[in-house]
Amino acid sequence: MSDRSVPIPLVRARGVGKSFHGSAALTDIDIDVHQGEVVCLIGPSGSGKTTFLRCINQLETYDKGAIWLDGELLGYKETGDALRPLSEREIAGQRSKTGMVFQRFNLFPHLTALQNITEGPVRVLRQDRARAEASAMQLLRRVGLEEKAPAYPSELSGGQQQRIAIARALAMQPQLMLFDEPTSALDPELVGDVLNVMRDLAGTGMTMLVVTHEMAFAREVGDRVVVMDRGRVVEAGPASEVMTYPKEERTRNFLRLVSRA
Repeated sequence: MSDRSVPIPLVRARGVGKSFHGSAALTDIDIDVHQGEVVCLIGPSGSGKTTFLRCINQLETYDKGAIWLDGELLGYKETGDALRPLSEREIAGQRSKTGMVFQRFNLFPHLTALQNITEGPVRVLRQDRARAEASAMQLLRRVGLEEKAPAYPSELSGGQQQRIAIARALAMQPQLMLFDEPTSALDPELVGDVLNVMRDLAGTGMTMLVVTHEMAFAREVGDRVVVMDRGRVVEAGPASEVMTYPKEERTRNFLRLVSRA
């Protein structure tokens, strides 16, 4: 008999595998992310962290295993004993439940900050433009950039563009926010503003899966840390425990290296 007191994870990955040209990028990935959790993925470059995020957001198709979001199988539909790939329209519907913030800001260069944020709600969610713009202004205030509403991306710093990108993702009212090294392309003096927005977002109870090399952020804000290396999960547990008392040698080596950087 199942225990109904155990919450079902918002994200559940089991045995997930992904290969590129015959080379494994992910092997047997098992990860859960519960509602309201901040889970940080850390590990060396090339360890599969970004690929895993892209599988959740269906920018990549996983080859093995399964990923569920809010109890719904991602990318496939069960038909009897078989699985069939979802159509692009069905995938778009699933993707709308997630917001993704990339290393590069990916703002539309020909649109203002306000227009970048309102485009999705108007075109995809079919919101009235006036309502979408009012919500966008609230989000701009939330990320501290209300005065930049009429500015184009070329008129904004990297940190400001990334905060606009976060606001744009939030405008779609996602259940899950995915962050793929959101500060890696920023000058050091701009990193703090973006991390502060993410801290505030975590404080509101938003479920977040964050690929990051910011170890202080992972320790302070992360509820749990998952360490990946060579496409596998090496170690996972409470952030303070993994960061302070890592059990695995590969985790210790990685933390030693980043502490010297």
